[in-house]
Order: sequence, then structure tokens, then C-alpha cells
Amino acid sequence: MARKLAVIGAGLMGSGIAQVSAQAGWDVVLRDVTEQALKRGTDGIEASYGKFVAKGKLAAGDAAAALARITTTTDLDAVADADVVVEAVFEKIEVKQEIFRTLDALVKEDAVLASNTSAIPITKIAAVTSRPERVVGTHFFSPVPMMQLCELVRGYKTSDETLATAREFAESVGKTCIVVNRDVAGFVTTRLISALVVEAVKLHEAGVATAEDIDTACRLGFGHAMGPLATTDLTGVDILLHATGNIYAESQDEKFAPPESMRRMVDAGDIGRKSGQGFYTY
Repeated sequence: MARKLAVIGAGLMGSGIAQVSAQAGWDVVLRDVTEQALKRGTDGIEASYGKFVAKGKLAAGDAAAALARITTTTDLDAVADADVVVEAVFEKIEVKQEIFRTLDALVKEDAVLASNTSAIPITKIAAVTSRPERVVGTHFFSPVPMMQLCELVRGYKTSDETLATAREFAESVGKTCIVVNRDVAGFVTTRLISALVVEAVKLHEAGVATAEDIDTACRLGFGHAMGPLATTDLTGVDILLHATGNIYAESQDEKFAPPESMRRMVDAGDIGRKSGQGFYTY
């Protein structure tokens, strides 16, 4: 019998998770609140499959079969028979908690509830459910079809069985996993990139070096594929501001305190590639 996955949120992350899962043989139901959001998500999936086919990395028949395994809905009740549910909505604790409260009453007893959060402690999300042992973090990376890593995060009460199921799911869609055993805000990857981004922005803000030279230092000095300021533009200045803010609020560690210039950039709408202007012009 085919495995069934429900993905909550048809944005870039949710649609990416749906895409790789359907390609790996999962039956996927993709849920969002509007038909327009769902169409944007499925149009993006179809276009991505098309690029892989054009490059000879995916057979046209396999792409068509994968697309056929994805159904869409605005009805949250459609998650009822899913084996794994992945929430991939905006990084706001109140939004995630409300979704998990609802999921708790809908999904079957042995379903795994996963959050794609990059910074919010899993324990805080799990606490609103009656099954915190079945809640786990599955932090995928964007763009999901290209990035190999999935960060598995154990909440305070996440069971070994739940963690194992989450690993099996992530590995089945082609990801390599790391496990975060202590549920700290930002986990491993977001804490590392946030600390680097905050220091890079402070150097830029103080006029110590240009964005280009800071990024060149990290690329050529440390072997990074992309510098921290270019990474911020790609991810979204607003997204990284929110992530660093979440970690700082939780930890009160000054190295995660968002620099003022990041706040002003977001206020001005200069949020990176998606707006055409960030630390660089696009």
C-alpha cells in the first residue's frame, strides 16, 4: 500500500516537500487556505519537474506519474488518513500552534506530526497537542529539490519511534539527515547561519568592508559556496531577520540580536532577490 503524506502550506517550502515526496513514490495531499495558493504551488512543481526532464535528470513519464500522485485541497480534514503530516507555514508560533491543535484532533493515532520550522522549538509546538511524543521537527532546506540536508529535531518528548519514522521519511525522499537531540531555538543550522549573518551585517553596517568583500572572504577563505550576505538575499532578509529574532528572544544571546540595518531594510522593503534589492541589486 502506498504511503500517504500531507503537507500543510503550498508555498516554496511546502510545494518543494510535496514535489520530492511524490517523485519518491509518496501519495501527497497538499493543503492551503486558497485555491490560488494551491495553483501557484502546483504550477511551481510542474515547472520544476519540467526543468529536470529538459536536463535529462527525470523521465517525462516519471514526472507525469509524480504529478499525478499530488492532490490539492483547502480542507484540513483531508489529512485524516495521512501517515506523516508536515506543516510548512509561516514562522510564527501562534500560527503553527493553531494548526497543530487542529491536526491533533484530525489525524490517526499513529500519524507523525512534523514541523518544517527553522528556528521555533519543537517542544513549544508539540505542547498544544495531546501527543507530544508524536511531534518532530523536519527542517528541509530551500530549494527542497536541490538541497540534500534535512535537520531532524527531537522535542522534549519526541519518541525514538517518531524520530525513526521521520528519518525514514526524509531519507526516502533523498535527504541526508542530522539529528538535533536538544531542542534549542534555531537548532544547529539556523544558529550557525544566523550567527554568521549577524556578524557579517554588523561588519557591513559599520563600514568595515563591502558586501562583496565580506562574501568573497567567506567563499575563498572558508570555502563557502555562497557568502553570508548573498545567502541572506537569497533566503530573504525578512526571513533571516525573523529567524535571528526568534533565537535571540529565546536565548537572550547577544550574538543573535538582529542588527538595526536589517530591520530598516525590511521596513523599506529591500528584502533580497524577491524584491530586487537587498545587500545586492538584482
